[in-house]
Amino acid sequence: MIRVMGAGAFGTALAVALAERGEVTLWARDAGHAAEIGRVRQNEKRLPGIALPDAVTVVSGAVVPGAARATLLAVPTQTLRGFCEAHGAALAAGGPLVLCCKGVELATGLRPSQVVAEVMPGVTVAVLTGPSFAHDIARGLPTALTLACADAVVAERLQAGLSTAGLRLYRSADVIGAELGGALKNVIAIASGAAIGAGLGDSARAALMTRGFAEMVRAAEAMGASRDTLSGLSGFGDLVLTCTSEQSRNYRFGLCLGRNEPFDPGVTVEGAATAQAVCDLAAREGLDLPITRAVTMLVAGRLQVAQAMDMLLKRPLKEE
Repeated sequence: MIRVMGAGAFGTALAVALAERGEVTLWARDAGHAAEIGRVRQNEKRLPGIALPDAVTVVSGAVVPGAARATLLAVPTQTLRGFCEAHGAALAAGGPLVLCCKGVELATGLRPSQVVAEVMPGVTVAVLTGPSFAHDIARGLPTALTLACADAVVAERLQAGLSTAGLRLYRSADVIGAELGGALKNVIAIASGAAIGAGLGDSARAALMTRGFAEMVRAAEAMGASRDTLSGLSGFGDLVLTCTSEQSRNYRFGLCLGRNEPFDPGVTVEGAATAQAVCDLAAREGLDLPITRAVTMLVAGRLQVAQAMDMLLKRPLKEE
């Protein structure tokens, strides 16, 4: 049995896809939401049009301890600590934890795996990340992701147990790089969306993506990641996807910033908190991250898109 904690779009999509491998339990925070999903056999609120296979059981309430091949945590990064504090004992009894969230904890600057290590020391953790949209995964469309874990034996077992006909997982030992690639690309996606929303054009977006990727590599290497990891699925691959499609929540958020339109406050935008957390880290470490700094100021309302672009274009000329 596989447990998926979090009945948002991505958690539900993973439950649908993994039902191909056997029984899956999908945990929803809200009991009413869980009951509705179970009754209509689809998550109309988060993943409309996708039917839940019979192998998926929807639950809520206290997490019941028990053995599982894996427990996938598909909860937002900013709520991960509280979730683990509330359910840590039961989660620890359920096999390795696979983190499916992307971001950096705003209050501490910690990556998700570091948050889990603080709350649940000794638990084996893996990270599942890369270029993917929930509807694509749920529909069985070809998707390739990175599965990062420091324990090679656990990584191989998870890779075999979580891969499906449409979901191909590549192993990596670089947990830091996989997490930072997935987190930092959200910041650049906001910038790209803002550029398109403000009518600055595809050339401006291409420049932001390219210089943004260089910024991602610079920040990740300073935090102990491998440059090669950032060039893979969890870095460059995810960057391309989220900077070019309105399926990306971070890109859509950037579009609204660029158009000066309101954005649905009920939609999680991990890149907004990540930008601030990474800016704080950059200040401490002396890192030059101009796009991340501009996004932080845009999100806070201290800068308009035209001002941000002007600030970036007026930086000193240099070699690439």
